[in-house]
Amino acid sequence: MQPVERAEYEGVDYAWVMQTTFVVTILVGAPVVALLSTAVTLDSWGARAAFAVRVGAPIWFVTAVAVALYARRTEAGDGGSGESGSSENGSGESGSSENGSGDTDEADAEDAGKSAAEPDEAEKPD
Repeated sequence: MQPVERAEYEGVDYAWVMQTTFVVTILVGAPVVALLSTAVTLDSWGARAAFAVRVGAPIWFVTAVAVALYARRTEAGDGGSGESGSSENGSGESGSSENGSGDTDEADAEDAGKSAAEPDEAEKPD
């Protein structure tokens, strides 16, 4: 099976913002629109649709802005990068030694052959 490709980026993960906005708006916005529709007489399906758009659009916008601000402030949706003690190898894949073509990475193969007690060239004392 092919590994899932991951993107390396800095800043806000806008895909996460869009997905979270969609889910939160459905979970919160739909009940709000339904509750507000009880106070209005809606005779036709056109009137119902127009009401849903008039009330739902501001809810969607407010939710999107709130989620984007939350993501910027807390670095949400970044996949957990930057945490200390993480077992990820920097490519977003946990413990994988394959590059995108399915071949093993030569540097990983060399590191695997070294003894844990053998220090690297840069780490040897003078």
